[in-house]
Amino acid sequence: MGFPKDFVWGAASSAYQVEGAQKEGGKGDSVWNMFARIPGAIADGSNGDLGCDHYHHLEEDVALMAQMGLKAYRFSIDWSRVLPEGTGRVNEEGVDFYVRLVDLLLEHGIEPYVTLYHWELPLALHRRGGWLNPEIADWFGDYAALISERLSSRVKSFFTVNEPQCFIGLGYVSGEHAPGLRVSLEDGLQAAHNVLRAHGRAVQQLRLHAKQPLTIGYAPTCGVIYPETERPEDIEAAKSLYFGIPEDTSRWFWNVSWWSDPVFFGAYPEEGLRRFHGFMPRITKEDMRLISEPIDMYGQNIYNGMAVRAGEDGKPLFVPRYPGFPATDTGWPVTPEALRWGPRFLYERYGKPIYITENGAACADAVSADGRIHDQARIDFLAAYLAQLKKACSEADVRGYFQWSVMDNFEWAQGFAKRFGLAYVDYRDGRRILKDSAFWYRDLIQSGGESL
Repeated sequence: MGFPKDFVWGAASSAYQVEGAQKEGGKGDSVWNMFARIPGAIADGSNGDLGCDHYHHLEEDVALMAQMGLKAYRFSIDWSRVLPEGTGRVNEEGVDFYVRLVDLLLEHGIEPYVTLYHWELPLALHRRGGWLNPEIADWFGDYAALISERLSSRVKSFFTVNEPQCFIGLGYVSGEHAPGLRVSLEDGLQAAHNVLRAHGRAVQQLRLHAKQPLTIGYAPTCGVIYPETERPEDIEAAKSLYFGIPEDTSRWFWNVSWWSDPVFFGAYPEEGLRRFHGFMPRITKEDMRLISEPIDMYGQNIYNGMAVRAGEDGKPLFVPRYPGFPATDTGWPVTPEALRWGPRFLYERYGKPIYITENGAACADAVSADGRIHDQARIDFLAAYLAQLKKACSEADVRGYFQWSVMDNFEWAQGFAKRFGLAYVDYRDGRRILKDSAFWYRDLIQSGGESL
């Protein structure tokens, strides 16, 4: 069995990473506008003020997506562009930007997939407590209502939040990302609970204000724990770790079940409740009903994983990586198996259609003497990972894949140093060049994945 005939082939981006125009069109500041100005916060000293200037290259960029053969484009809305203070006054110029983007996509036969939150928290809301303030569930709900009112007549598919493990774990616990906080375990768990409540409120408001039936999902992440072999004991060992809670409480946020069990089961995992006893926020039945508001699809951002085997006592043992193990330009290990076992395990546990909402590789891309970008390493990466996803399609209900990313962009705390795009961006003049991988991906899409 190969990819389904109606499989969604797309690519993705996020607002702050590509849009630029941070001081234009009535936009308010987000926490990233603040954080990027902290000395040393961004590896190369850059910021996203200009980004890829997608705001001013909109027609060109959508035309490039069509040239790539994309069937879908997943992008985020910058909350602070449409609601400069996070609540209250609507910035119509900001809304119009996204309306225009959606219209352009549809004109080119590209289905829009909207992510409400890819880390662009309005600075005004951060100053009111941000994700630590329980009121944020209602703030986020009001924002979702606005987007549903304005876009749902033409957009059918929405994701609520992207990678809460990152924007809470890296933004509120380790301080590596905006807003750069290092809160206590108790406050971190409160922020996570507020995120999940906000997700549920957004689901309610998206549906309440929808102009047509919507497909609504959620897009968390986590490294995949996959079995070294297909022995049943190795598979069980991998699943037990993949859905377990880290013993290291400083990294409690790097897991699957704490962020997904409440959404699908209406309850936090018992292992976590035992481990975090004494640090948990007050949780009501109404909270859990809100968090588990029914959704239609489960997005997952998967880049890599770790192999395990069952030891002689049946307990999981990590399989050491050999010297010189392949890695991308970010130093992340190349582990294609993650794209088979991740979707399979997630579908077995949660039973919802799976979309790979991000997957890709940073490579040391450069313009060659012939004016092209010959990124064979990315092609090899994508071919290996997608071959494993093809296997997953026979073991789980996998419905779509979004390559990260549609173009090179501002990679958060790493600045512009790492290139993930199918399109090369010259940050000096904004010039775009389609890489060899873009044409490879176009041909793959045209074959329905059969050219692998």
